[in-house]
Amino acid sequence: MKTRAAIVEGPGEPFRLVDLDIDEPRPDEILVRVKAVGLCHTDLTIKEMLPAEMFPRVFGHEGAGVVQAVGSEVEGVAVGDHVVMSFRSCRECDRCRSGGVGYCEQTMALNYMGYRTDGSTTLHRDGADVSGSFFGQSSFSELAIGNADNVVVIDPDVDLAVAAPFGCGFQTGAGAVLNTIDPDPASSLVVYGVGAVGLAAVAAASARGVETIVAVDTKDSRLDRAARYGAVGVNPTDLPDGAFVDRIRELTAGGATAGVDTTAVPGVIAQAVRALAPRGTLVVVGLGESRLELDAVDLMQNGKIVRGCIEGDSDPQTMIPELLAMQSAGDLPLDELVTTYRFDEINTAVADVTAGEVVKPVLVF
Repeated sequence: MKTRAAIVEGPGEPFRLVDLDIDEPRPDEILVRVKAVGLCHTDLTIKEMLPAEMFPRVFGHEGAGVVQAVGSEVEGVAVGDHVVMSFRSCRECDRCRSGGVGYCEQTMALNYMGYRTDGSTTLHRDGADVSGSFFGQSSFSELAIGNADNVVVIDPDVDLAVAAPFGCGFQTGAGAVLNTIDPDPASSLVVYGVGAVGLAAVAAASARGVETIVAVDTKDSRLDRAARYGAVGVNPTDLPDGAFVDRIRELTAGGATAGVDTTAVPGVIAQAVRALAPRGTLVVVGLGESRLELDAVDLMQNGKIVRGCIEGDSDPQTMIPELLAMQSAGDLPLDELVTTYRFDEINTAVADVTAGEVVKPVLVF
């Protein structure tokens, strides 16, 4: 079969639309005609980080569409179903069986390597393999192949352009609050970096009834959006040197119960830890620098916790329907963050989100 896809030829290269061959689905696979796909920061970060030998490659991991074909071994998914695609997990290892599907022992092979576990690729060009299977989908493509573990059936009345970001970004931010932190109304939460993931965290805290929510960003436009969800905005560039931590402590009555960092900037994370109350928790969801420097005395004497979080500690099969139900009920109004672009405008969408002109670009077919 033929599919139109946005290919990246090498590290740091722009997206380019080309025609590729895509395999028929195998017995354990699902073929989806993609109708919308979110553009996530991870798509942009990973394409800069991978070595040249892992290209050419098709990214995209927030796909939403309509099922076109289902392998003979697949249960619970039928042709015509409307679906959101998310990350893959084996569902068999100890981590998966204990509920931690985001920490699956086969995460790298299933989501990042660019091929099936048997070494074959789902995409080809002129007889040569093209790396795909990104998050088990590579949905920057008119057609994508997924599996029962990462294809989530949703209500057909849901707008697929709105549903797509729940495959990763919205799920990550909201899940970090609802699953990982699980705050009570009397707690305080500070979110560092309020792009799509951070705003989903703010909105989830608001839905949970958290009394004190603080949003931190250097873009006032994003702080304005956070204010719509009940957050007090702090722009560090408006404060004198050395005053940032004190300002956060002031707003949270001595220190935040919890924080979510989406920036992955070591200096921001270090200040976020300092701004925690004793026994407070900082959840780090951003992908960036590999090393952090923290105040070990502060960490130990105040019993503070810093922990990573993959995909909001979510199981997509249950979390995505739950979040979409919250949105439908008006409790999680994240649809207002979405700006749609035609698929052939993908590089414009990249430029706009990088410049901070939009929060959540979604490509539509």
